[in-house]
Amino acid sequence: MPRSRFNRYLTAMFCGVTLFGAGVSHAEQVVVYSARIEQLIKPMFDAFTQETGIKVKFVTDKEGALLARLKAEGKNTPADMLITSDAGNLWEAAREGLLRPIESGTLEANIPAYLRDPQKQWFGLSVRARTIIYNTKKVKPADLSTYEALAEPKWKGRLCLRTSKKVYNQSLVAMMIAELGEAQTEQIVKGWVANLATDPLSDDTRAMEFVAAGKCDVTLANTYYYGRLIEKDPALPLAIFWPNQAGSGVHVNISGAGVTRYAHNVPAATKLLEFLSSEKAQNLFADINMEYPANPRVKTGPAVAAWGSFKQNPVNVTKAGELQAEAVKLMDRSGYR
Repeated sequence: MPRSRFNRYLTAMFCGVTLFGAGVSHAEQVVVYSARIEQLIKPMFDAFTQETGIKVKFVTDKEGALLARLKAEGKNTPADMLITSDAGNLWEAAREGLLRPIESGTLEANIPAYLRDPQKQWFGLSVRARTIIYNTKKVKPADLSTYEALAEPKWKGRLCLRTSKKVYNQSLVAMMIAELGEAQTEQIVKGWVANLATDPLSDDTRAMEFVAAGKCDVTLANTYYYGRLIEKDPALPLAIFWPNQAGSGVHVNISGAGVTRYAHNVPAATKLLEFLSSEKAQNLFADINMEYPANPRVKTGPAVAAWGSFKQNPVNVTKAGELQAEAVKLMDRSGYR
């Protein structure tokens, strides 16, 4: 075997998916392309296999790489399912024709309408809240109210933000456009930029570290990043504030999945998707990454529940994808880099 082919074989085996030959039966397995890393998905796959006897093979990679791979492979793809984070990525996969509609009363019963595609091409499986994190030594909860209020002059030199290049803030701004309109959202984002204590930072964890160190007072972050940071250092002077509780509610996004357009084993892939939405699997899917279950019948894990309950924004998360291009342009115009 030529070295290049041998290396590709080893790579595929390491990622958890074997190369498909003439003797492989697709009926005995489901192949998943996942933007969630192995430790976040393998426990659910193992439980599914134990319950059904259907094996799950998987490849993990970045969202963009997986979408590009699905497009390049076309009808020849081995993938039956795509799992990724952020509704914007799932919306893009559907727009590119990479997913297929799935008719399932189980999925419709388990996943609220605002956390799934109206065209039934993807379904949210866990919820992540993007909320306000503040320094408990410098800010009182009474000082905080809404995302929009962080644009007010009193926060000048006190705000840290993650770079606008990451999809999480793009989705937040897209959802704001859906609710408030483009003009008002642009004024808010310009206000955020005017209040920055430093240039936008590389990630949520870095932004929270700046808040904890007193380099700024508040930031916006996904709650699971907060959970990981506090788990490592419980003494950090950081706390969660749930904004917009008197209005639209906290911005939420999802990790979710859909069955691929050219899936070889649609029935088994649908069964896996239904399993991941079930009460049995939802605890695993959400708790491992300190997220919230998408299935409202499933209780939140103890560590996450300790952060308190909050009202979620009920606007369908598809808006995060539909308005993402407008959000990126708006952020660029506003000087948010």
